[in-house]
Amino acid sequence: MLDHLIQAATVVDGTGAPAFAADVGIRDGRIAVIAGPGTVTEAARTSEDAHGLVLAPGFIDPHTHYDAQLFWDPYATPSLHHGVTTVAGGNCGFTLAPLHPDRPEDADYTRRMMSRVEGMSLVALEKGAPWNWHGFGDYLDALEGRIAVNAGFMVGHCALRRYVMGPDAVGGQPTAAQLDAMLRLFHDAMDAGAWGLSTTQSSSHSDGDGRPVASRHARPDELLALSRAVAEHEGTQTEAIVAGCLDRFTDDEIDLLVAMSAAAGRPLNWNVLTIDSAVPERVPRQLLAGERARRAGGRIVALTMPILTPMNMSLGTFCALNLIPGWGDILGLPVPERIARLRDPDIRAGMLRRAHGEEAGVFRRLTDFTRYVIGDTYSAANEGLTGRVVRDIAAERGQDPFHCLTEICAADQLRTVLWPMPTDNDPASWALRQQTWQHEDVLLGGSDAGAHLDRMCGAPYTTRFLGDCLRGRKLVGLEQAVRMLTDDPARLFGLRERGRITEGHHADLVLFDPERIDAGAATLVHDLPGDGPRLDSRPIGVVSVRVNGVETIRDDVVTGAVPGTVLRSGRDTRTVSTR
Repeated sequence: MLDHLIQAATVVDGTGAPAFAADVGIRDGRIAVIAGPGTVTEAARTSEDAHGLVLAPGFIDPHTHYDAQLFWDPYATPSLHHGVTTVAGGNCGFTLAPLHPDRPEDADYTRRMMSRVEGMSLVALEKGAPWNWHGFGDYLDALEGRIAVNAGFMVGHCALRRYVMGPDAVGGQPTAAQLDAMLRLFHDAMDAGAWGLSTTQSSSHSDGDGRPVASRHARPDELLALSRAVAEHEGTQTEAIVAGCLDRFTDDEIDLLVAMSAAAGRPLNWNVLTIDSAVPERVPRQLLAGERARRAGGRIVALTMPILTPMNMSLGTFCALNLIPGWGDILGLPVPERIARLRDPDIRAGMLRRAHGEEAGVFRRLTDFTRYVIGDTYSAANEGLTGRVVRDIAAERGQDPFHCLTEICAADQLRTVLWPMPTDNDPASWALRQQTWQHEDVLLGGSDAGAHLDRMCGAPYTTRFLGDCLRGRKLVGLEQAVRMLTDDPARLFGLRERGRITEGHHADLVLFDPERIDAGAATLVHDLPGDGPRLDSRPIGVVSVRVNGVETIRDDVVTGAVPGTVLRSGRDTRTVSTR
C-alpha cells in the first residue's frame, strides 16, 4: 500500500525534461511509482488531487548558516516554507564544532564570533542551542532525529584551528605537531559525516573581538594540507571565501583556490558572484578561476543569487556598510561619538571618497545614498519620513544625500532603518545574469539563510525566482529553473538519490501553484530566543512540502513533523571527483 498518492500533478522532474502529467505515489519515504493520471491501481492511505499544480523535487540551498538555528527552529524557517528541503551548512569556515572539552570558554568565543561575523543574535545563540557537544560527530548527533529538513555540514577551519591552537589560532601559526593534530581532528570530523572543509581568507570576516578570524591567519601550506585530507574521504568537497569573492579575484587568490581544488580532487564552491552591468569585467574575471581549475585537475564553482536580496541597513548596528574600508572604525564607535563624527563635514567627505573608490569593491553598489528609502523611524523629528526616498528629502532640505541621511539617523540615535535600492536592477544586468547562469561553473544559491538575520532575507530566492520565470522577466523556462534549484546542486554535492523525481529517489517534494508562486515582502519579526528580530518572508502559492515522504508544510503552516536527515558524507553523498 502507498502511504500517499499525488494525483494528476504537472511533474517537473528536475532533469530539465519537459513537464508531464502524472500520478506520483510515495511509500516508506521514497517515490514508489510515477504513472499516467488515473492509472495507479495500488491503494493509498491518503491522496490528493493536484490538478493544475506543479510537483517538483525539493529545492536544495547550497549555502546556509542554519548550524545554530536548527536547535530552536527545526523547520529552518523561512527556507522550508519556500520549498527548500535540503540545506548545506557549515560554510565560510564557521562551525559550532568541534569544541575543546577542557576549554569551556571556546563556546563563548564561538558564539561571539558567530554573532559578529554572521549577524546572529548573541542571546539566541546562548539560549537556543544546548552547546553540549565536543567532537564534530557529537554536534551532528545532537541534530539527528529532530530536524524537519535534510542538512549536511562542512567543518569550519576556524573551529579546527581554535580546538588545536586555542587563543593562538588568531595570529599564530601551527607547529608541525599542531598541524598533525588539526589533520587528525579533521579526519575525525569527516569520518563522522562532515562534507569537507570550509575556510575563509576574507578581509570582511572578524571575530567578536574585532580581530581577523582564525583561518585568515592560515598560510597556503596549511590550506593545502587540509585540502589533501579531503581527498581521502568519500563524498567530500571544499568551500572557500577569499577577499576577491566580493569583487574580483587577484592572481594569487585564483592560484590558491585552484591549488586547493586540485589537491582535494573535489569541487570547490565560493560565495557569491555579484552580477552588475556597471562592472562588466567582473564576471569573466571571476569565472577565470574555474577555467584554470579545470586545466589543473580541479573544479571551482561560483554561487550566485537569481534575485535581488532584500536587505536593510542601520548606522546603529553592524551591517555591510561597516565593511567599506575606513567605515568600520567610525561606525564601531560609541553612539554619541559616532554621531559627532558623522556630523563632521570633513569626516563625511572622507567616508564618501573611500566608499566610491576602487577599494570599496562590491560595496560600492550600496553607496548611492540618493536611492535609499527610509524605513522605521523613532523620533518626532523624523515623523512622516518612513517610505520616502532620501533623494527627495535631501532636495527639500538643501543637503547632499549622505548628509541628509546621517542627520535623519542622528535624530533617531542611529536606530533608523534604511532600505538601499539596488543599482543593478537594470535590463542589462538581468541580461548578463541570464547569460551567466548558463555557465558550467555557475550554480544558483548563496542565500546565507540563518545568518544576518535582521539585515537580509535571502531564503525566499527559490519561490521568487520561479515566480519571475513564470510571470515576470521569464529569463529561464520552468523546467530549467527547477533543474537549477534541484538537480544541479544535488550533482555538485553528490547527493545520493535526491534532486529528481524518479522512482526510488527520496520523496523530497514541493507542490505549488504556477499561477501564484512567489515570495512576499520581507518584514521584521521578533521570534528568536530572547525575542530577537529577524527578517521573514512568507511564500505565495506553495501548497505542500514533503521531506523524505512526510508532509512538513501544508498551506504555509508547519505540520510539526521532523522527518529530516542529517546528511553524512559517504553514506548520503558520493564522490564527485575532478580528476
